[in-house]
Amino acid sequence: MSAKKRKRAAEIAAPIVQVYRPETLKPQLKAIGGSQSDQWNNSLANATLQTLWLKHANEETQNKQFEAALAGLIGIAPQDELEGMMAAQLLAAHFASMECYRRAMLGEQTFEGRRENLAQANKLSRTFTMLLQAMDRHRGKGQQKVVVEHVHVHAGGQAIVGNVGRPGGGDQSKLQDQAHAKQITHAPQPEMRGKNSERENLPVTGHEERPLQDARRHVARSPDGKPECV
Repeated sequence: MSAKKRKRAAEIAAPIVQVYRPETLKPQLKAIGGSQSDQWNNSLANATLQTLWLKHANEETQNKQFEAALAGLIGIAPQDELEGMMAAQLLAAHFASMECYRRAMLGEQTFEGRRENLAQANKLSRTFTMLLQAMDRHRGKGQQKVVVEHVHVHAGGQAIVGNVGRPGGGDQSKLQDQAHAKQITHAPQPEMRGKNSERENLPVTGHEERPLQDARRHVARSPDGKPECV
């Protein structure tokens, strides 16, 4: 192979792609695809429009459906490329599920065909829901935030921040134990003696001799000296 042919083959095998810095771009279609590159936005829009079912539609109907699909992308308002892809898949899943529902409702549709179309529509609807939840998590809408501004803890008490128990559910014995523990926690506590308070002297055991009480029992006796029976 000559040098000219090798050079030509290398140019075909390795095309030159120009990459622009995002800060230098001025996109006009960012509302559609969420990207700073209009090439991405245009490509995403075309991929979304190709998912439409336009077999029996005339040119006027096709243009209206194209405009409606683009309006859907703009309404979702993707903020980056990832949201743009999810928005396109949301519309694709919606259009496909609606087409399956339409085919299932045809009068000449067989029972097997209706069941299959409804099954596919059900799967597509679940996919749509999963995509929508993923976008909400990406945008931070699926997170719950709890803000505690003021907490008052009295003497001998404890503060608990969190889920202690759910009304109408859970183990009732645990809920009773928690209520009992709360009563014990707020019960009055004995005062503790300070460091400088006077202390009472306590008796200390030792070997010191102590007087013992007389263990003999006094028994009443008669005049003749005999013990009397009680």
